Amino acid sequence: MAFFTTAITTLKTLVCAIGAGLAAWGVINLLEGYGTDNPGANAHVQ
Repeated sequence: MAFFTTAITTLKTLVCAIGAGLAAWGVINLLEGYGTDNPGANAHVQ
């Protein structure tokens, strides 16, 4: 039974780490969208 407890604890840690990594990646991508690296890229010519 101790094996299962250890395995579940390890899986919880792994899932939390993956979730934190994905959250950080999402925040970085969101912030990159607000960057002003190339303001001309938003100018639409009709």
